[in-house]
Amino acid sequence: MSDAALIGRTASGIAYEVAGTGSPLVLVHAGPADRRMWDPQWAAFRARHRVVRYDARGYGESLPPAGPWSQHGDLLSLMDELGIARAHVVGASMGAGIAVEAALARPEAVASLVIAAPGGALLGPPSEDLQTVWREEIAALDSGDIDAAVEVNLRAWVDGPSRPIEAVDPALRAFVGTMQRDAFELPEWDPDDAPETELSPPAEARLAEIDCWTLVVVGEADQPSIVHSAAQVAARIPAARLVSWPDVGHMVSLERPIDFGRLVLDFIDAVP
Repeated sequence: MSDAALIGRTASGIAYEVAGTGSPLVLVHAGPADRRMWDPQWAAFRARHRVVRYDARGYGESLPPAGPWSQHGDLLSLMDELGIARAHVVGASMGAGIAVEAALARPEAVASLVIAAPGGALLGPPSEDLQTVWREEIAALDSGDIDAAVEVNLRAWVDGPSRPIEAVDPALRAFVGTMQRDAFELPEWDPDDAPETELSPPAEARLAEIDCWTLVVVGEADQPSIVHSAAQVAARIPAARLVSWPDVGHMVSLERPIDFGRLVLDFIDAVP
């Protein structure tokens, strides 16, 4: 493959980029972001792997579904279309849940997992704190105030519950804010025409079935439910280890981009 990234869409409309050579590595972004969140690691990852990053349905440049769909089904279909039978998978937040669902649905497709700030399908019933965040977001969107909805998410998912705005890099807030705003401005689709499905039983109840090496990374300044989720995931996946970073929020790969990239590459190198 040439040094230039291949940019395309799958048959079902998932926008993706592929670059580099070597063992496949697939990146699944967080809920407040899109595939651009991996910009800080892109060069380092593609120098050693065939790297894929994509926009999950409802984000970035991916198209709305035309019928029943699932997040992990989109990921596995993308791998199929790119001829990737087995890959290391890195997922952040919502993307961590997608990665684990894919590993449960097709264990042979996932060589290892890196789970950063585990959310989405890994959370189980939402805590009262997270329900408050979602209620505030919905109220802002219902009133047409996208700025307020973006700020709700920045406070929750960039600053975190224990840090003042001043403690967070303004450039980081602006970058995540741009991605979150772009997601809010995408057209919605009718869920009755295109219903989303998740695994049943859910992923968070089946963690003991994961049989690949797993690295869990969490920031201690994240939402308490995410910190708790990381501990539970690391304890219940048999071949998992937990890395916990003090004074880091939800967007761990963006707050400590060099450290995160090095951690992922060293972990993959050690996978049998």
